[in-house]
Amino acid sequence: MKFGKVERPDIIDFTLPEDDKNTSRVIEKTSKEGISVYVGCAKWNKQDLKGFYPRGTKDELEYYSRQFNSIELNATFYRIFSEDQYKKWYDKTPEDFKFFPKLVQNISHLKRLNDDVQPYVDEYISNVIYLKEKLGTIFLQMHSNFGPKNFDRVIRFVEKWPKEIRLAIEFRHTDWFNDSVVSNELYNLMEENTIANIITDTAGRRDLLHMCLTNDEAFIRYVGANHETDYTRLDDWVRRLAIWKGQGINKIHFFVHQNIEEESPLLSKYFIKKMNDRLGTQLNLPNHLSDELKLF
Repeated sequence: MKFGKVERPDIIDFTLPEDDKNTSRVIEKTSKEGISVYVGCAKWNKQDLKGFYPRGTKDELEYYSRQFNSIELNATFYRIFSEDQYKKWYDKTPEDFKFFPKLVQNISHLKRLNDDVQPYVDEYISNVIYLKEKLGTIFLQMHSNFGPKNFDRVIRFVEKWPKEIRLAIEFRHTDWFNDSVVSNELYNLMEENTIANIITDTAGRRDLLHMCLTNDEAFIRYVGANHETDYTRLDDWVRRLAIWKGQGINKIHFFVHQNIEEESPLLSKYFIKKMNDRLGTQLNLPNHLSDELKLF
């Protein structure tokens, strides 16, 4: 994930900003049904990750899904997979595993939520639902040049989205966040339609750390910089999530990316261990990764 990559991560201020003024209100009004936490990587079959799998591993997804309880499924951005493919993924994974698939680029980047996007949405959903109870939140990632001038498209898309399927959206154009009138209108739309507002933590785009939750879900896409600061940044996230847990957050979905992905499982294990210790979660720790985690 090259988005937000910088040459000198050591000079970046990685301090997490204060919560948006609405975040505590949104959390506190959610039902207090207990907390569910899903942590994982973005991919399971990238070349960078080959060292994660023991020699002789025959099925990487089957192995990955016994180490982590979720995957941010980026492969679905590039094409619409068949019903049969989703059924195969379902059958290979444990009963408590969840997929968090990205909407196909035809919707976000090619059609850009235009009026003729609905056939792609319908086809995508008709296949992805074969993940059944293993389907987590589907997420939509908009292009960096998709700005507030297209707000009417966002409204139409959100209002047509089937309410029984959870959705999260990542906006990347800086004007969604720098203009308070625009951001408040956007956040209200998402809150009214129970859509998660994705928080993206990446070195070169600190403006995407809006820290505004719009439903009962903290959906965080964390991008490490292949630098020693990756670990202290994760420590900061554990502290913030502990605060949100105390306020009553129901769902934490945290996905680890790296520019060089080979370190993503190591960072994920580090984060899980910290979460278990601080929040009292009982997430599985990958069993073959060394306890000597820090690479930098």
